[in-house]
Amino acid sequence: MLELLLPERCAVCAEPGTSLCERCRGAFVRLHEPVCQRCGSPGPWPVRRCAECSGRRLAFTRARAAIAYDERARALVCEWKERGRRRLAWQAADLIAEVVPRPAAEALAFVPGDPKRARLRGDVPPRGLARELGARWELPIVEILRRARELPPQRGLTLAERRRNARGTVAAAGEAPRSVVLVDDVYTSGATANACASSLRRAGARRVEVVTLARAVR
Repeated sequence: MLELLLPERCAVCAEPGTSLCERCRGAFVRLHEPVCQRCGSPGPWPVRRCAECSGRRLAFTRARAAIAYDERARALVCEWKERGRRRLAWQAADLIAEVVPRPAAEALAFVPGDPKRARLRGDVPPRGLARELGARWELPIVEILRRARELPPQRGLTLAERRRNARGTVAAAGEAPRSVVLVDDVYTSGATANACASSLRRAGARRVEVVTLARAVR
């Protein structure tokens, strides 16, 4: 009855039918090789470090994303995160599994939600994404990351400001597996991923990989 009253619409083009139509799904820009071996930034050839991550101390071993964070990806993420369409986590995980090979890790962790935003949204989107990926990759989820303090708004900040903003915002409650995949929705500056990876390393992880649905491409 609910589907008759409120039919499913594509998160990108709003056409009725499915949560993500085949046309929009096919239009996402996949981030296949070559990419930076460390942060996953796409480029004309593979490099160990690119201009974006060169000279930075990163706590994660490498980061990979499925699609470029363009207008289509923004529409998908907005519907998923801000408008409560939790089933889009399934579509996001499907895109990741299509592009990113299954990491050799013991478990998945996810970027914790800000408590205030989680209450407003009613969910923590990276947690739903981690569950979907865990089912596909047959990996357990460890819920050990917590917000140590509220993350100030990141929108409109420079890369350097974003990195300073994220420091000290995450802590680990418990012991982390030796190899962990950190799951998030979007990799923008890498500041949040690095803060989470630092906490996982302090909790015992020796290798942390980052996997996201989308990535900002500069």
